[in-house]
Amino acid sequence: MLIGNGGALYVAGAALCGAASSLYMLIPGWFLLGIGIGFVNQLPLRNGSTQIQRSNQQWLPIQPQDGRSISSNLINYGTVKLGNDLGWRISLSMASFPAAVLSLGAIFLPETPNSLIQRTQNHHKAKSTLQRIRGTDDVQAELDDLVKASDVAETNLHPFRKITERKYRPQLVMAIAIPFFQQVTGSNAIAFYAPILFRTAGLGKSASILSALVIRIVSASSTFISMLVVDKLGRRVLFSVGGVQMLASQVIVGCIMKNQLDDYGGVSKGYGFVLTVLICIYVAGYGWSWGPLGWLVPSEIFPLEIRSAGQSIIVAVSFLFTIVIAQTYLLMLCHFKAGIFFFFGW
Repeated sequence: MLIGNGGALYVAGAALCGAASSLYMLIPGWFLLGIGIGFVNQLPLRNGSTQIQRSNQQWLPIQPQDGRSISSNLINYGTVKLGNDLGWRISLSMASFPAAVLSLGAIFLPETPNSLIQRTQNHHKAKSTLQRIRGTDDVQAELDDLVKASDVAETNLHPFRKITERKYRPQLVMAIAIPFFQQVTGSNAIAFYAPILFRTAGLGKSASILSALVIRIVSASSTFISMLVVDKLGRRVLFSVGGVQMLASQVIVGCIMKNQLDDYGGVSKGYGFVLTVLICIYVAGYGWSWGPLGWLVPSEIFPLEIRSAGQSIIVAVSFLFTIVIAQTYLLMLCHFKAGIFFFFGW
């Protein structure tokens, strides 16, 4: 239901933005796009089958924005020379295509065991779905766990009040801290403004968009790697390795840009290539650590009775600081210049 509704709203928003003739048409379109994304972002925790996620739920770390951004960068690279009016209209309108595929695909998507138990009380169908997901008939213990957790959740009429109780304080802290630190690493800022960043470093318009596309491909690939190794290496190892990798690459990029650009000037093609590689290293570190784990780890720590409240807080905090970073990044870039990498690196 969430996927279908979110996809439909995204289609409507993309169509409205693509056909916009004024700012007053763009704003409602952006509004619909935001609601659609918000619907889909509720899925990582709602798809959980138990209070503690099973290992095969690790397919969840793949981030929807990776696929969206690769597609958008490809489209932008192809439409950049079509003109100021036609190019951006095609870019915005094309966003409706994957959203339409998502909406149609949702028709064939089965309900999760949690949903079947909570909404329909159909334990038999929930069990068969669980058996299909797990690939085994031995799921009775997990089903009993789901039923028990559902009964507890039904008695909780005020999840937001409950999550503030003392025993849930660690989960509440993580619901705020994880998305906060996920955003202040600067990954979304670099991803959003990668073409501007590379043009600041001296690359041409087309080259900067192409470099941004390469970054998105690296991000999606590293997230896939995280999905494969997260159970073997553990969450702490990926957080640590990715964090060190991100810090080191940002410091080096900051030093190069400070030395080469200072307040004015540009960099040679050689340095431009080095900067692109270093930013790709940074993005890869984020892609197998803070990116996917920022959504996975909360899905493993919330009991069912506070899961909806916890997920709502995570999405709200993530979006809030996405807005803050997106709105202040260009201002910080103008004032901090190369120092912006040291700022995000701390």
